Amino acid sequence: MDRIRLIGGNELNGEIPISGAKNAALPLMIASLLSDEPLVLQNVPRLADVKQLERILENHGVDIAVHGRRRGEEGEGQRMTFHAADIVDTTAPYDLVSKMRASFWVIGPLLARCHEARVSLPGGCAIGTRPVDLFLFGLKELGAEIDIDEGYVVAKAPKGGLVGAHIKFPKVSVGATHTILMAATLARGTTVIDNAAQEPEITNVAECLVAMGAKITGIGTRTLTIEGVERLHGATVDVIPDRIETGTFAMAAAMTGGNVLLKGARAEHLQAALDILARTGTALSVEPEGLRVHRNGNGIQPVDVETDPFPGFPTDLQAQFMALMTMASGTSQIRETIFENRYMHVAELARFGADISVDGQLATVRGKAQLKGAQVMATDLRASVSLVIAGLAARGETIVNRIYHLDRGFERLEDKLGRCGAEIERIAG
Repeated sequence: MDRIRLIGGNELNGEIPISGAKNAALPLMIASLLSDEPLVLQNVPRLADVKQLERILENHGVDIAVHGRRRGEEGEGQRMTFHAADIVDTTAPYDLVSKMRASFWVIGPLLARCHEARVSLPGGCAIGTRPVDLFLFGLKELGAEIDIDEGYVVAKAPKGGLVGAHIKFPKVSVGATHTILMAATLARGTTVIDNAAQEPEITNVAECLVAMGAKITGIGTRTLTIEGVERLHGATVDVIPDRIETGTFAMAAAMTGGNVLLKGARAEHLQAALDILARTGTALSVEPEGLRVHRNGNGIQPVDVETDPFPGFPTDLQAQFMALMTMASGTSQIRETIFENRYMHVAELARFGADISVDGQLATVRGKAQLKGAQVMATDLRASVSLVIAGLAARGETIVNRIYHLDRGFERLEDKLGRCGAEIERIAG
């Protein structure tokens, strides 16, 4: 199993190109199931999760062509064509879905287009229960009959297909919003989704659906209105830059010091996180090519933060921010409000010498002037990169084990950091 080796202490200086957003690319790929015409996606990141979803879509009968640059070359992400001319299988099996939670979202397009779907209950990072009750609630409101059979969700649409409805989610769910939004595009009549997620990735998918012929209003707001159409056609769509990767590299630069241009980053997609980062003493400036992050020799100031759905501080940046706070000149508090089990990285950060205590959903971080390199183990995708950030700033050698988590969501991480002065390498396992 591969590992990452770091020698900490180097400032980061240079440019880091921001890849396409994993959290947008995956639902955009799934949207290809809604049409029998090709969907072309540009700037698709080269990630393990993308490869896994390719296998799932191919199992349903989607033909996939990959164009563009080879892995490891500079430039934009992949250009990929997804053509679901015929859906040959409406079952998404356990051995595929169990490896990645987002693959469960195929249930919406399959049910909308084929009027049936049999999808395994999902897997993914063990950062909380993340139930699919809101998904099933929304599909039932659209008229679907739902049954659970031996770990599979078996869904059937009424004769004539799904029917539009007014759906009010009791809480915000990105996955449920994606799924119901896609399903509603082919439903008969009008669907209104209240308390919809507002993440930029939702907007990216909604605009893709519009480009495919869907009728959607309220994009970017808490209320989405979808007028169902008989069919969708093909389109060409760009995957937005990854705001979580942007925030991750910004925090790495803040922790190590230096001056880094995050090429292609869109500050408006993570303004809450950037506002918090600025309060730590980090200089941030929007430039024509992206976002510049600069921290000179001044210390890192402690800042309290609470995770919230967009436009709030993202839960996917909580672990990285905690790593930054371990070297702040004072005490900070972090409250996790999205997932109930997203502090598994705390024990690993403690191996660097970090002083962190957890009481329920509240973590108290007492900053230290110096961390020491250590052997650590990744527990989930975002936690794993927090360990890399800590290792970049720690004195001595750090080994991060089980980095397959990193490969799920970060493209060429060691290459990007290495070109900015980090002493980092991948060790084949």
